[in-house]
Amino acid sequence: MRETGGRGAGIVMMLLCWVTIIGLAMWWFRGFEARRENPNAARVEQVEPGEPVTLLRNAYGHFVAPGEIDGQPVTFLVDTGATYVSLSSSLADTLGLARGREATFSTANGRVTGSLTTLDRVRLGGLAARDVTGSIHAGIDDDVVLLGMSFLGRFDISIRGDSMHLVATSR
Repeated sequence: MRETGGRGAGIVMMLLCWVTIIGLAMWWFRGFEARRENPNAARVEQVEPGEPVTLLRNAYGHFVAPGEIDGQPVTFLVDTGATYVSLSSSLADTLGLARGREATFSTANGRVTGSLTTLDRVRLGGLAARDVTGSIHAGIDDDVVLLGMSFLGRFDISIRGDSMHLVATSR
């Protein structure tokens, strides 16, 4: 007599093993990519209020970190060349931001029209500022906010190698 049930169960077990290995590899790779994109995701959230923030460059040479605008979690792309904290129209709508004076902005992608706004509170780790000027315009991805000098200018900034250090000013 031939026994076929054991062989079929073995094949099923081998397939389950491979599916598990591939699933774990995908999970690890996704985490690896997330750390390459935003190496500051966990470190910034652990900073106590008022304490300095140190950011590391991501794999693409940018400083990316989680933060908040008016209590809403956002992902910041630190941009010392940007005048304002800049966000998309859809994020501004989600935050319920009032659009102020219309303005034209020079961006890396050319000139765009948008409007100015006031952000009640912007927070990056332990550093926070109130009444921060922001800009709302097209050309910015919904999932990233440019953290410009209207926020950064309130802090002392130093960049050395692959790290940026922000400290509350002594003024």
